Amino acid sequence: MTNFRRTASRSALAAFLLFGVMSAATLTGDLSKYRNFELGTDLSTVAGQMAANPSQAKVIHRRPALTQELEWRPQPLGSSSQTEPAKEVVFSFYDGKLFRIVVGYDRYETEGLTADDFVDAISATYGPGARPAAPVKVAPGSYGEQEEILAQWQDSQYRFDLIRSSYGPTFRLVGVMKRLEAPAQAATLEAKRLDDQEAPQRDAARIAIEELAAKTKLEKTRLVNKPKFRP
Repeated sequence: MTNFRRTASRSALAAFLLFGVMSAATLTGDLSKYRNFELGTDLSTVAGQMAANPSQAKVIHRRPALTQELEWRPQPLGSSSQTEPAKEVVFSFYDGKLFRIVVGYDRYETEGLTADDFVDAISATYGPGARPAAPVKVAPGSYGEQEEILAQWQDSQYRFDLIRSSYGPTFRLVGVMKRLEAPAQAATLEAKRLDDQEAPQRDAARIAIEELAAKTKLEKTRLVNKPKFRP
């Protein structure tokens, strides 16, 4: 009975995960979409789909090209008792076009799911995935945790990677539009180069502004205190 319950629980969790990546448009293996969000779509359209204002997009870099992000926390549909396995979805835009979708799964809502469970559920949406003989290591995450690509789904224009982090462990599904991926990465590197190059000048300007503000404040205080002063 215990084993049956465990199997049933895992099956239910896999069903929830499958629901999280399914949409009517993706049942045929359309790699251009995650749910109803389509790679290559403009910022205003994506914001409208998630009932957000385009002004909520966070500016990552303004040059050499505008790079922005919109975050979305999916909610269960209607009064459904099903939980939402996707904890957070980050949409990244290059020159106003959606080029990357990063889906972070809730570790508690997907607890017990194996890598095979994730691959099977995602393959039911996007078709059979390519699995490397050994997990492919990717650059360490923001907190230094190790990440690896477990499976890929791709065609000539789009790619989805299933990534597992050593922290948790947790899983992410990352979809990209290949045509925009390289220019966006190049723009990010150039933005960092420009920022580093101009850092001394920015720091000097900031210090000068701070010093002027302190001097102005001191002079205002002097003008208030001078008439009141009695030796």
